[in-house]
Amino acid sequence: MCLVQPNDNGTHLTRASSLDADQLRDLYAYPAELGQPWLRVNFICSIDGAVTVDGRSGGLGTPSDRRVFAALRELTDVILVGAGTVRTEDYRGARTNERLREWRLEHGLAAVPPVAVVSASAHLDPAARFFTDTSVPPLVLTSQRASDVAKNRLTEAGARVLELGADAVSTVAILDTLADLGLHRVLCEGGPSLFGQFLADDAVDELCLTTSPVLAGGPTGRISFSPKSVDNAMACGHILADDDGTVLTRWVRAR
Repeated sequence: MCLVQPNDNGTHLTRASSLDADQLRDLYAYPAELGQPWLRVNFICSIDGAVTVDGRSGGLGTPSDRRVFAALRELTDVILVGAGTVRTEDYRGARTNERLREWRLEHGLAAVPPVAVVSASAHLDPAARFFTDTSVPPLVLTSQRASDVAKNRLTEAGARVLELGADAVSTVAILDTLADLGLHRVLCEGGPSLFGQFLADDAVDELCLTTSPVLAGGPTGRISFSPKSVDNAMACGHILADDDGTVLTRWVRAR
């Protein structure tokens, strides 16, 4: 695996056969002493831009992507996803072990990060793994227009249901709510509509993007979707390239 890091003189290249867990954590560390949520988005796509294979992003995964995916979860306060992603990817709670629990606690994090789902309608299956296969209560960020029946069913399934607006769940409401809960290191894992909403609202601080070494074709869309186009300048944090052709990039908001 090789590592490319831009510097003031252009590009600095460091080569290594592999990066250990601590090196990955250092590469993807959040800024220190955050006073407000830092929104990191993580996606994978094919060389030709497909975000899924046969409807799921898991078909694009590679060993190095899975390592970085795990490292990003190790560092976060909360994992944020859209309702469509929870349903399509059959989401469950974050997985951990005793070693990782100890590492997180030693670094001022909760033992296990909660997963928060954004759903204005609260139209989610309380019997899904998102609610039944988790060691910490999931968060449901919904709106007042969601039916009381739907919200009560999710509460009974163990979720913490929070109403963030009258008809929709705005970006400001999401970030303010997470801040109130002390969840500043935010990892958004999709989907494209939620990412598009954050882009349109100029709320994305960072994008971690894996390019999988496959051509997928098909009718699948891009990693972000929104009704309007935006121009949010980003700076390259680093580029990782693995021997199998996987390319993992980190882009940070240009200040």
